Amino acid sequence: MSRIGKNPVAIPEGVTFEVNDNVITVKGKLGELTQEFSGVTLNIEDGNVIVERDSDSKEHKSKHGLYRSLIFNMIEGVSKGWNKELELVGVGYRASNQGQKLDLALGFSHNIVLNIAPEVKVETVSDKGKNPIIKLTSFDKQLVGQVAAKIRAFRKPEPYKGKGIRFVGEQIRRKAGKSA
Repeated sequence: MSRIGKNPVAIPEGVTFEVNDNVITVKGKLGELTQEFSGVTLNIEDGNVIVERDSDSKEHKSKHGLYRSLIFNMIEGVSKGWNKELELVGVGYRASNQGQKLDLALGFSHNIVLNIAPEVKVETVSDKGKNPIIKLTSFDKQLVGQVAAKIRAFRKPEPYKGKGIRFVGEQIRRKAGKSA
């Protein structure tokens, strides 16, 4: 039995959870998310969603925990939201935004201008003496992670000086330089 899959998911106040023809729809104060599913059965009992698999085949076992996690992330997203923070470490690395356009100066010959999906709210913080921080917020966990990964891919943190774009709180494995 999947340890994650057998845990019930609580539906908080203000969130509606509907299942129609193998499509889950979750609506909340922050937005609306949909997800298709197969291989599992969903039961709603006194404010909880219980995910049960159809059989003990390997495919259904793997989907059991997956769909429980996806449902939890959807409910959490439309009620509280998800956020990621990225930190720019390096001399001259800057970030600014005008609405949904993120402008990054990362040591290339030109600035990188990235259009961010309208579902994701972007905010940049530049304090003197501190590294610039990019804050991403949305109700869709998958979309926030995808946008954050795309931004991080422009300059991944390197192990010698630690320069690059990293998540706030991320530990970078450092290497010693060449010994002379």
